Amino acid sequence: MSRPVTLFTGQWADLPLDDMARKANEFGYDGLELACWGDHFEVDKAIAEDDYADTKRNQLEGYDLQCHAISAHLVGQAVCDPIDARHQSILPDYVWGDGDPQGVNERAAEEMKNTARAAQRFGVDVVNGFTGSGIWHLLYSFPPVPEETLEKGFTDFADAWNPILDVFGECGIRFALEVHPTEIAFDIYTAQRALEALGHRDEFGFNFDPSHLIWQGIDPVEFIRAFPDRIFHMHVKDAIVTLNGKSGILASHLNFGDARRGWDFRSPGRGSVNFEEIIRALNDIQYSGPLSVEWEDARMDREHGAREACEFVKRLDFEPANVAFDAAFAEG
Repeated sequence: MSRPVTLFTGQWADLPLDDMARKANEFGYDGLELACWGDHFEVDKAIAEDDYADTKRNQLEGYDLQCHAISAHLVGQAVCDPIDARHQSILPDYVWGDGDPQGVNERAAEEMKNTARAAQRFGVDVVNGFTGSGIWHLLYSFPPVPEETLEKGFTDFADAWNPILDVFGECGIRFALEVHPTEIAFDIYTAQRALEALGHRDEFGFNFDPSHLIWQGIDPVEFIRAFPDRIFHMHVKDAIVTLNGKSGILASHLNFGDARRGWDFRSPGRGSVNFEEIIRALNDIQYSGPLSVEWEDARMDREHGAREACEFVKRLDFEPANVAFDAAFAEG
């Protein structure tokens, strides 16, 4: 099992894809996980232009790069979120429209359906992304939150996403939610509840990203063990908790990269994630998909970090044993 090491382009969408592909090749990556923003993968063009998908694939192959997944985090966020002015900056103009919240939700849902169709044309079988959540803002239960309010949040999520997942199923595409604060699922228990709300349908699983679990105090390996058949994709991203008696785990409204924060993202291998145990757990569940670096470290040069991360992941990965280590001692 040789897992490809890819680079998620979401944090590089300020660069044209041709520049990004050239850099990724120079850094040593096997491929790219294309973000559906910037010019990296444009869903509307993939649907409207017959040659778009082939042209995009040829562009990557020109740099000896694979692509196993595309990612629609930004539009997916707007499917279930209560829409406000912040969403305008992350959405295409044709999804934002006039900004009417219900209209934005509906157009985001239609765009996610088209994303499945675009993925089918492009020849990948996984779309990573977010779902948004109508109940994330109720995380701290004061004023007290009735259980029926939370139940309605999961019901509304299922009502919004089941029609989207119907299209995913028709196209033979799987949706991998990146379990993440601000989503309907942000830890193990909410991930279980999201699966239950959808009736455990086959099209829905997870983009496993340990960085969003570790700072919450959750062992990422336990997430893999909880959902061995639902890990559709993986992000290699690191984080570290830096509580010092003054900082708080809720980050104090301090932005990423502020040294006063109680936690922050780090370049892979420079934080608290135990990637050794994660690779072993992925081997246990026979995960053979990409190890996709989502590089985020606000206090490090990104080109230095991306190159270092590629080297780190390639050193880290290994194939599972195909023979017991003590087989030589067994009686014949």
